[in-house]
Amino acid sequence: MSQKLVRGLGFVDSFSLVVGSIIGTGVFLKTATMSQTMGSPWYVLLAWIVAGLLSITGALAYAEISSLFPKAGGEYAYLREGYGNFWGFLYGWTRFWVASPATIAAYAVGAATFLSGFISLQPVGGISSAAIVFILIFSTLNCFKVSFGGTVQSIMTILKIVLILGLGLCLFFFSNGTIENLRSAPSSSWPGFSAFGTALLAALWAYDGWNNLPMVGGEVKSAEKNLPKALVIGILTILGIYAFINFGYFYALPFDSITTANSNQYPDALPVATVAAKTFLGAAGIGVLSILFVFSAISAMNGSIMTSARVPFAMAEDGFFFKALAKVHHTSRVPVTSIVVQAVISCILALSGRFDQLTDYVVFSSWIFYALVTSALFIFRKKYPNAPRAYKVWGYPYLPAIFLVAAVLLLGNTLVTMPKESCIGLGIILIGVPVYFYFKNKQTGEASN
Repeated sequence: MSQKLVRGLGFVDSFSLVVGSIIGTGVFLKTATMSQTMGSPWYVLLAWIVAGLLSITGALAYAEISSLFPKAGGEYAYLREGYGNFWGFLYGWTRFWVASPATIAAYAVGAATFLSGFISLQPVGGISSAAIVFILIFSTLNCFKVSFGGTVQSIMTILKIVLILGLGLCLFFFSNGTIENLRSAPSSSWPGFSAFGTALLAALWAYDGWNNLPMVGGEVKSAEKNLPKALVIGILTILGIYAFINFGYFYALPFDSITTANSNQYPDALPVATVAAKTFLGAAGIGVLSILFVFSAISAMNGSIMTSARVPFAMAEDGFFFKALAKVHHTSRVPVTSIVVQAVISCILALSGRFDQLTDYVVFSSWIFYALVTSALFIFRKKYPNAPRAYKVWGYPYLPAIFLVAAVLLLGNTLVTMPKESCIGLGIILIGVPVYFYFKNKQTGEASN
């Protein structure tokens, strides 16, 4: 008797996966680079808000689709249903080799980098080794029952929200900041849409992960209701938290202090969140914020490990990937082989890539498929007009159309401003084309025998 996945995740677990997978490192890091690009706090805040609204618009489309197809694999299943096996495979291929392991590696490298501000690590080797340890520990934890992983994620997410809100409140009440920091900040001329697109890409990394929950659709209780509800409430919660904490940075610090923050040389140069915390914690702020950063990054990494491993599992179940990845452990009932392979690839990327480079690969390649999945909503409305839906997109067809236009503009701008990262992402996607036909021919040969 074949082992199947178990629906062991309730609404709280699902909500925690949405919020916990999104809030990682970006909200603590990206404001500085965005400020350097945009030259004004108001334009930076605008980029955060636009990125949040785009993410909400995409999540609304995903919410309706997930209520129609509450299956393991998320976008892989949606693209197969909407556009056929070929596009579903290319998504899964990209997710397997780039998006999932690069996301996990980026969070692990971020957590290890922040740990170096609290515990002395060797500049390169020590950070890479610590990142690998983080990946291996939490990949092992996710080999237990999915309900256990969901409980771990829920606890970590609740604590993370409390800590971040606490940081924001302290910035307003104990930092000796003033609204004059915003009023006296430079009001530079509009830097142009290309610069805004670059800042938007940075902000979108901080929002990335809203698509993770549908990947475990086959393990969510009452998925047709809990999936869309957790997606919508989760992303709205994120938008509120991000707006609050970023306004806190600009309230607590002069704009020049934000633009000179630099997370890439941490701990020699401090992230903007640490610089802001030092205004009320003093030198102790470095250690306190380091712990918060590590905890936040690990929580997001854990959510990514749990959800992402279900994509190659779903592909293998359908016969479009290596069969071993479809194995479910007889006791824990989770795809252990898929989790282990994912961990190995993530460890390799943790050794080879810088944090910002890894995040650029993830955002560019992911948004290609975010656009494709959202466009599939139009197909499903025509193909299944009378199918029961626990949720229907508000503002259809205008909101999904706005999302698609914005996605195309973002991708085009990224191709121009980051050609190397974009071409690498596209190259990995295209490598999947002959691999798809290999598995397709293999399936045909097995069927004929």
